[in-house]
Formats: sequence, structure tokens, C-alpha cells
Amino acid sequence: MNDILEKICADKRAHVKAARLLKPLDILHREALRAPPPRGFAYALRVAAEHAGVSFIAEIKKASPSAGLIRPKFSPAQLAKAYADAGAACLSVLTDEPYFQGRNQDLIEARAACDLPVLRKDFMLDVWQVSEARAIGADCILLIMAALSDETAAELHQAATGYGMDVLIEVHDREELTRALKLPSRLIGVNSRNLKTLKINLHNAAELVRSIPPERLAVSESGIRARNDVLLMQAAGARSFLVGESLLKEEDVGAALGRLRG
Repeated sequence: MNDILEKICADKRAHVKAARLLKPLDILHREALRAPPPRGFAYALRVAAEHAGVSFIAEIKKASPSAGLIRPKFSPAQLAKAYADAGAACLSVLTDEPYFQGRNQDLIEARAACDLPVLRKDFMLDVWQVSEARAIGADCILLIMAALSDETAAELHQAATGYGMDVLIEVHDREELTRALKLPSRLIGVNSRNLKTLKINLHNAAELVRSIPPERLAVSESGIRARNDVLLMQAAGARSFLVGESLLKEEDVGAALGRLRG
């Protein structure tokens, strides 16, 4: 694991340790069971991709370590409505606060504003976080293989599916892809951002996408800025696209998403 991810994960473990003292897992688990039923995240992506060739997960985030503050005027509900109206299949909401200025409330507000399934995008390291994700209404969680052992990834995956949530498994190289394919999730995300340099390389990502079996749904993450980027990754086999920064830097996020959709 690189230095940046190590620091983020160390901070996240400390946060979870403190949060567990305030709300034990058994209480959080009961809250998760009382949450509204999950919306089918993987199903929505698959149906949209079958209809239009590709599907889009539109992201809601205020900032990032690589870009800094992205959207000063930030309304999760307004963004969710705009994305839904523009044809997004699903939403992704950043809930990490120290590095992305996210909040759990952002996901709650976005999900309430539309009917789209929502991915909780965070650094998931503990089953406590999985229960928290379901308790706040998440329909899917992200597992970053670079941050997890095989054992922990399997444990978190099982916890998520036990609540009826879907799981998007993120990989950056062939070794992580081999590990990810041992898990049953149909959603495999290829992040084109190098975790050490934070630079984007779509051509390397395209090569990795070509190695994903056709029975899995390949999701292209990061670096999608123009229609040509979509076509490049689609030609490699990507059927879904998780896009955030390039949309959020535009005043009209719906029109920006429309341009990517062609």
C-alpha cells in the first residue's frame, strides 16, 4: 500500500475505533435492519447498459486529495436531481470527511432527492462501517483491494450482501484483479489513477479492463473527462463509468453528463 492510502486508512481506523465507542456494532446493526430496503445498484447498471450500451454512476463529492476543493457551492440533493434527470443509472456519494469533505448526511440527502441507487464511496475497512452504510441508506459499498487483505475483503463483502447491498470492488493492477475475482461480486471497478503518483493513465486501465471476464460488469473509474475517453474504455470492454470530478467542475452537471453519454 502506498503512503497516501496508508495515511488515509490509518486515520479511518482511528475514526472507526472512536465511533464504535459511541455506537456499538449491535446497536448500529439494528439501525441497519430498520433502514429502507436497498435499491438494486448492480441491477440498475446492468439494465441501463443493456439499453444504451453503457451506464453511468454520477459522483457527488465536494473535494478530493488530488484536486482540492472541487465544488464550493455544494448541494447533494440538487446534484442528485440533476444527475437523475440527465440519465445517470446510479449515484456515488463520498462520505469521507478529512480528505473529501464528505458527510453521511450528503448520502442521506442525495438518496432522498431521487430514486437512483446510491454507492457509499469511502474507505471501508471494518464491518462496523458496512452496518453504518446500510443504516444511512447506502445500496452499495466500495471495497478497495489495495487497502484490504483477502480475508477482510471477503468479510466485508459477506456483511454487505447480508444486508442486501451490492459491492463494487476496485482494482488498480493485475494482482489486485486476480484477488478481486475470487469474490462473488459482479461489479469490478478499474481505477485509472495511480495511487502513488495520483496521475491518470486510461490506456493502462483499458488493458486491465480487457482482462475482466465478460460475466462481470467492468466499471471504469477516474479520468473520464470527454466522450472520447468513454469510447476508449468502452472499446476495451467497460460497460459502466463512475465519473465525478469532470462533471462537478461544470456549472451544469446534467449537461456535462449528457455530453459524456453522447
